[in-house]
Amino acid sequence: MSGGITLLVLGVALLLVWPLHNLVLAGFAWWRPRPGRTTPDRPPALRFWIVVPALNEELVVAATVRAALALDSERTPVRVLVVDDGSTDATPEILASIVDSRLHVLRRDPPNARQGKGEALNAAYRLIRDTAVAEGSERETVLGVIDGDGRGTPDMLREVAAFLSARDVGAVQCRVRIHNRRSLLGFLQDMEFSCVADASQSLRDVLGSVDLGGNGQFVRLTDLMRFGDSPWSACLVEDLELGLRLHLAGVRVRYATNAVITQQAVTDPRRLVRQRTRWGQGNLQCLRFLPRLVAARTVRTAALLDFAYYLVAPWLVVPMALLVLGLLGVTGYGWATGQTFGGLVADTADAPWALGLWLTALTAPGVLWGLVHRLRLRDEPLHRTVLVGLLYPAFLLLGALASTRALGRHLSGRNAWSKTERLVEEPVPA
Repeated sequence: MSGGITLLVLGVALLLVWPLHNLVLAGFAWWRPRPGRTTPDRPPALRFWIVVPALNEELVVAATVRAALALDSERTPVRVLVVDDGSTDATPEILASIVDSRLHVLRRDPPNARQGKGEALNAAYRLIRDTAVAEGSERETVLGVIDGDGRGTPDMLREVAAFLSARDVGAVQCRVRIHNRRSLLGFLQDMEFSCVADASQSLRDVLGSVDLGGNGQFVRLTDLMRFGDSPWSACLVEDLELGLRLHLAGVRVRYATNAVITQQAVTDPRRLVRQRTRWGQGNLQCLRFLPRLVAARTVRTAALLDFAYYLVAPWLVVPMALLVLGLLGVTGYGWATGQTFGGLVADTADAPWALGLWLTALTAPGVLWGLVHRLRLRDEPLHRTVLVGLLYPAFLLLGALASTRALGRHLSGRNAWSKTERLVEEPVPA
């Protein structure tokens, strides 16, 4: 009987914890004031270098560079540095065709090229640092990272500059959205970034545990200079590691929900799993920072708990998946034999009610996020947001598969870096 009670408790926990977690997070997203214009009329004068790491980006790099140059203004002057990391397609020719004195191209050839995004960013950082020191502008310089498919909204830098006007703020992460969301898989990623991740990052902004993303991160040059010649590491999620290092150094990282950067979705499920495998493996690599975070006096308790959650969670995916499969197996066996295992498995008469309860618990969080997307962003029809909400559990299964592969790769010592493929550009939705 004690084993049955244990399984019953585990089953109830699995039934309730995930929906309650999403309900609390969605409630926080709804409780926040609706995003509006918060930038001051005259943000502090800062100089922005926008780094675009480029490896075989012929399909997207021209539009990305032009969009980055368009962010330039009197109060937020911009220079763009594209790191051509040994491209073998038409990327060099496309960059050469863009005539603009604010555009700089750093070509990296083998054997230095293709060592991962972190090394490409470090090469860009060293060039920018040396230039700023020579100009005497290192204290006013901000280094931003926009991926090869990234597009910033017109007022993005004004918002970033407003956050950096506080002396204790050294880095800002922008909100991410998807601009090719016509496919359901693309829209699912937009809901993930623009709603779920946005709510998580906004809560972390309160807790003091904002993490940097690979796209739309902005860091003061003087804070990057704390880490010598290589602020970014060879970690598969070099952005997350940099964020953790900044927190350990006592640098405050803020989240700008009104500063939006858009990027391409991965619309092929196999490629999506490959991308998320790399992300998951990078998270696993960053677990080594947890003891340092625990010992650090610069990290608040609430932030530490959040760091612990998202650094430990990837390690729990496989055991939780095995637990769920075990519970499903027990349920199937119980229905086949008529055993209830001390109440863990519903009897035949209660099976429809129990199945309906599980399906509700499984689908309710996704539908809730679909409604949040519709009511807060208002750029997709209701029927479509509800549909992707119902498909959200299947999307999470792809993530669980990727996490399982990531754990296998991590334990076997395979750390090869794989780039996300680009697609032919689609028009950006209004």
